[in-house]
Amino acid sequence: MIAGLLRTFAVDPIGVVRALPGHVRMQLKSNPGYEVDEAWDEHLHSLLGAAWPCPQRQRLEDLIAEIGAQLAARGLAYGRHTYGGYSDADDSFGRAAWCSVLHTRPEVVIETGVARGVTSRIVLEALRQNDRGHLWSIDLPHPFDRQLHAQTGAAVTDACRARWSYVEGSSSQRLPPLVTRVGHLDLFIHDSLHTAKNTVFEMDQAASAMSPRGVMLVDDISTHEGFATFARRHPEYRTIVCPSADRRGLFGLAVNAATG
Repeated sequence: MIAGLLRTFAVDPIGVVRALPGHVRMQLKSNPGYEVDEAWDEHLHSLLGAAWPCPQRQRLEDLIAEIGAQLAARGLAYGRHTYGGYSDADDSFGRAAWCSVLHTRPEVVIETGVARGVTSRIVLEALRQNDRGHLWSIDLPHPFDRQLHAQTGAAVTDACRARWSYVEGSSSQRLPPLVTRVGHLDLFIHDSLHTAKNTVFEMDQAASAMSPRGVMLVDDISTHEGFATFARRHPEYRTIVCPSADRRGLFGLAVNAATG
């Protein structure tokens, strides 16, 4: 990562300097003491009013295997810390995204953070299966290694792109005007800068336009209190803290119980 940082600094010193403070804050980890719900998958389906066991699970497992093979064919590793120190969405987070799309049939989905687009692909395939909805993805390409920019959205196939709008830039700049433009959203996925400040900012922006029964998926919540802060401020949301598939991290789910 150091070599990539030096190369990128030589080309874009201002961009690197702007990104460093947030990256440093992300490394300052705390333990918020979340209570993990081991039955999160079943409880999510209950909140969504969806059948359990989920009949869509095998299709997702096939899709994840397909994504892994697609990335491998390009010589790209898949999983933890394989994207310049960052990670692809794991199977549990992908399952939460897949089921949330299929069972709520959203019209408007916004995500922050793309990297190689594993979550993007899962969402887009579910939208395509629904024959409904559009995904807007806000993404600041890897700020410390420009050579990784060519991998952005590598998992997204041409067949999915009709339902996809890629918005380059930081969520602090791009998310507020996008929320204003789309008017409402039904599903929000946070997977950008994992600090308490940025997580609360993004969730608050999404909540300002979230539909009744709308869902938020919030990755990498185990090292800060951002998710808990949002939950305290917004009691209308039913929240679940979920373990990652490899049990090395946590993600959060928040379902808007307001009736509108």
